[in-house]
Amino acid sequence: MSEIDLTPIRPAIENYIPMGRAGLLPALHAAQKIYGWLPEDVASEIAKALRVPLADVHGVIEFYSMFYNEPVGRRIIRVCTDQACALKGGDGLLNHLCKHHDVEPGQATEDMSLTIESSPCLGLCEQAPVALVDDDAETNISPDFNEYELGLPRSIVYGSMRKLTANCGEGTTSLEKYGEYAGLRKARTLSRVQVIEEVKNSGLIGRGGAAFPTGIKGEGAERAVGNQKYVVCNADESEPGTFKDRVLLTDDPHQVIEGMCITAYAVGASKGYIYIRGEYPYIVPILEDALREAREAGYLGEHFDIEIRVGAGAYICGEETALFESIEGKRGFPRVKPPFPVTHGLFGEPTVINNVETLCNLPLIIKEGADGYRKIGTEKSPGPKLFCVSGDVTLPGLYEVEFGMTLRELLEMAGGVAGGKSLKAVLLGGAAGVFATSAHLDIKLTFEDLRAAGLSLGSGVVMVFDETRDMRDSLNRLGHFFAHESCGKCYPCQMGTQRQMEILSRVASGKTLPEDILRLQDVGWTMTDASLCGLGQTAGSAVLSAIKLWPELFDAKTAEAK
Repeated sequence: MSEIDLTPIRPAIENYIPMGRAGLLPALHAAQKIYGWLPEDVASEIAKALRVPLADVHGVIEFYSMFYNEPVGRRIIRVCTDQACALKGGDGLLNHLCKHHDVEPGQATEDMSLTIESSPCLGLCEQAPVALVDDDAETNISPDFNEYELGLPRSIVYGSMRKLTANCGEGTTSLEKYGEYAGLRKARTLSRVQVIEEVKNSGLIGRGGAAFPTGIKGEGAERAVGNQKYVVCNADESEPGTFKDRVLLTDDPHQVIEGMCITAYAVGASKGYIYIRGEYPYIVPILEDALREAREAGYLGEHFDIEIRVGAGAYICGEETALFESIEGKRGFPRVKPPFPVTHGLFGEPTVINNVETLCNLPLIIKEGADGYRKIGTEKSPGPKLFCVSGDVTLPGLYEVEFGMTLRELLEMAGGVAGGKSLKAVLLGGAAGVFATSAHLDIKLTFEDLRAAGLSLGSGVVMVFDETRDMRDSLNRLGHFFAHESCGKCYPCQMGTQRQMEILSRVASGKTLPEDILRLQDVGWTMTDASLCGLGQTAGSAVLSAIKLWPELFDAKTAEAK
């Protein structure tokens, strides 16, 4: 006879039953909040209620790292050990906590009061080292671990301009403070085609990393035929070193909502989703309040409304089609393209999906007009840009600047390398990006200039490494990150990330074998050319760039001498 009391789960998932399979993720979140984990009987109850095969429910639970099919502690502490936090002592913090509570990483205490885990990037890189304590962010933890900030993380905002971040840095902006959705009001005086043309003429390029023209995407969805059209905000900000979307959502949620409303008007969409990463639980109530304010003010409701979906720890869900699969209640596997989302996206219908920063540009474009917007930045990279500066820098934080500023100027604005040390490297674009050195400091931060130099803008990551850092360790962490986050759907990425991790672990431990550098190149280019989605296609980018810059790191003779 079952020992699990199923009485609480039934009312908790009642609202998700009409959604069918699309209600699976929120139902699992609701159940886990009640029981602390997802027992077999609970999974079975959810499967029956939503009419989803039990095997599929288990497949979803096992896919997402923040769902548990075994008992865990009543409290969970997730300690970030990815690159930015590693530079600030993340490993020491994890070891200290585990030693203090007499557990190993991933284990629960004997009384089941606490589980301590090592976590991938928590999107709090400018306040490293950090942890997530249940639903609260723990940031700016002191070297002796006795001082820290707990709760909603502060937003640290700098820069040469404040177009996108005008309301950021002083807490959450209410609708009363934000004011009228002036961009939406102006958009509604134009035809849909005119709105799309304005966005096309602005030259706005997606800020999520793929660098696709935003107006072209909207045009495709507007012309597509479907039963219903969707607008999706990709807030699954999981790229290590990236935290810009967190700041925008926390401090100025109405800017994001207005951008979605403008998009919905332009393409004729009636439904929107904000998909937020599971590691940002403290943002969910902020978004819920903002959506309520927008409905009460008449911006949302009968013609267009927005629903929140919360992920559960899967970097791959930042890929647009994997995100669709997740909203639909499935494992986050990327789809084969074509067909593309503008014609066959969420639930197989025409869909526009943009990330948070991209959507926040839309009210600015409509209010100022394409010509006004183009006065900022360069001809091929117009507009403002947000950069996430972290690592060995004096003033880490979110920087809003014009496209065209050099890397040197950005780092000088951030106070230079911390402690007066020399620069060894800058990781541009995140884990999926590439390394730059002091030789690249005078390159302009634009799509065209970075591309010409073989560098990557990516999601706006600028992670600084000083002269004392061992890049073998950094590369090893990147290798483990991609091996852990690969969904396994396509063989080049599944096997390639594992092989890359094995070699980088060997290199980091000083046991490099002859021709390991050739093996890494072979694996890296195979993943780049043959992987199904952007994760695999960029999983070797940083490693391949490191091979060009520091071939001696991968030399077996150097390792022996070391």
